[in-house]
Amino acid sequence: MKKFFLSLAFMATFMLMATDSQAQSWSDLFNKDNISKVVNAITGNTKSIDMTGTWNYQGSAVEFESDNLLMKAGGAAAATMAESKLDEQLSKIGIRDGQMSFTFNADSTFTSTVGKKKLSGTYSYNASTKQVNLKYLKLLNLHAKVNCTSNSLELLFNSDNLLKLMSFIGSKSNSTALKTVSSLADNYDGMMLGFQLTK
Repeated sequence: MKKFFLSLAFMATFMLMATDSQAQSWSDLFNKDNISKVVNAITGNTKSIDMTGTWNYQGSAVEFESDNLLMKAGGAAAATMAESKLDEQLSKIGIRDGQMSFTFNADSTFTSTVGKKKLSGTYSYNASTKQVNLKYLKLLNLHAKVNCTSNSLELLFNSDNLLKLMSFIGSKSNSTALKTVSSLADNYDGMMLGFQLTK
C-alpha cells in the first residue's frame, strides 16, 4: 500500500513537471507549493480560502444542491422568489443590510453581530468539503457551505441549522418568521439557505 502511494506521488510529480513550465529545476519541482499541489492532487483536497476580515450582510442567499433540483423547483425564478421570502423573514428578526456582520479572525475566532447583539465563538474550515464549522461558546455548533471570493462570502445552511442560527442570533424572537422559513425549506427539497456577505 505504501509503495502504491509512493508511485502515485511520483507519477503526480512528473505530471506536474510536464504541465508546469515554471518548474525549471529539481529544486523548483520540489518546492513547498509544488509538493502541496501533488499532495492535494493525491488526497483530493482543494485550496483553502481566506475568510479573515469583517463581512457585512447584503441579503439572503439561496442555493440548490444540484442543477437538477433547481430545475425541479422551477429554475432561477424559484430561487429568486425564495431569496425574496427569506429576506423578508430575516428582516423580521433584525437580520438586514447594515445590521448584521461576521468578523473572522486569523486565530480561528469569530464574532457575529446583529444590531447591538454580539456573539463570539470559534470556526474551522474544511477545504475538501468547502464547509465551515461555527461553534458559539459551546452552545451551538453549526456547519455551513462556503462560497468565497476576495470580496464576497456566502454562508449556506440546511434549513434546520439556519432556523437554529436565526433563533440564536436574531435580535428579536419571531416564531412566525421561523415557521415561514421552515415552510419555505419544506417546499423546496435540496435547497440551502443563508447569507450573502461582502467586505
